[in-house]
Order: sequence, then C-alpha cells, then structure tokens
Amino acid sequence: MGSNRTWVASAGASVALVVAASLYVQAMGAGHTDGGLRADPDRIKSAVADRTCAGTRPVSSLPDRDDGTPLTRVVVHVDELARKKYPDLYTGLSVDEDHRSVDVWRMPSAALDDAICGTAVRGVTVRLHDTDVGGRTLHALSDRIGDDMHRWDGTFRMREVSADERGFVLIGVDDPDKAEPILKKAYGAHNGRYIRVEHADQAEPVDGS
Repeated sequence: MGSNRTWVASAGASVALVVAASLYVQAMGAGHTDGGLRADPDRIKSAVADRTCAGTRPVSSLPDRDDGTPLTRVVVHVDELARKKYPDLYTGLSVDEDHRSVDVWRMPSAALDDAICGTAVRGVTVRLHDTDVGGRTLHALSDRIGDDMHRWDGTFRMREVSADERGFVLIGVDDPDKAEPILKKAYGAHNGRYIRVEHADQAEPVDGS
C-alpha cells in the first residue's frame, strides 16, 4: 500500500466494519451508492480544522476492535457515538492512517464536539470541521439524485453519485460544464448548495464479472 492511506465514511451508514477498510482501499464502486465506507486518498485534501483535539485517555479505555489499533478504536467509537446520539448534526468522517488522525465533519455543537474529543486516546488526533448539513440530509439528496441516474441520457451521462463526508453530494458526469447548471436547477436552489459536479470516467468492466 502507498502512503496517505485514507478511510472515508459518510454518516448515512455505520463504519462498524472500518476494521476491514484495507479491503476497500484499492477499489471503489462506481455509480449510485448509499454512502458507507469507501476510500479515495487522492480525493481527500488537507483542510483547516475548526478545532483539534489530541488524545489523552488510555487506549484501553475504549473497546478493542479486530486489529486493536488505537486509531481503529477511536474511529469506530466516534462514528457510533455521533450516529446514535447526534444523527442530525453528524456529517461524516475520514481517517488518515499515516498521521494517526481522524477528521470529523459535523454541524457545530459544543456537546457533540466535547463528546467526540473525549473519545480520543493517546497517540490519536481528532480534527473537527464545520458543515451546515447533516449526513442524513445528504444521503436523502444523494438517493433522490441517484434515482434519476438515466434521466439525463442524451444530454449528459451521470456516472457516479455519493454523499461526501465534507458536506455535499458528489456527482460524476461526462460533461460537468453542461451538467452542473441543469442539475442545480432541477433540484432547486437550496439543494443546489450541496451539489458538486465533477468529471468521472466511464467505469471499466471487471474481467470475469
């Protein structure tokens, strides 16, 4: 594996299986997805955190996970905590193994921030980033757009739709310049704020599939 290995999860699905992330790092599914665990290190860019927390609690204070690493314990615990207790505020997270850090996107909340920072164990850093939308809202929009995957055939090709943990729905198309104004108009001004359109290549068939 190369460096800057990243796990990414949006709040619409649990990362309780994050310990199996290495199975996903080399392959991403194209097309309409329901969020969950995915990985794309080249897509994740450094972002200035609105709050940074260095772990202080003992590693043993969090439940052990399959691989037993401090980072994995924090990742799974943060995701489960945020989804269960703060589902309207939590947007998602990404994980950088090389730097033993977790980036969490959420709508600002002192209670949520304190709860997340309180889970960080020694050797793990948590960085909190502001958004103005929760993961459940993003997934509902992603599902709606994904249901229209072939609606635009003949005008442009929609190839990928996914809720992004950073607070938007990412839509991959063959012609972004043509597609972006059409899509933002179709889903309204409010939803258009959370739509990001990028070029996506046609997925190649997997041999033997």
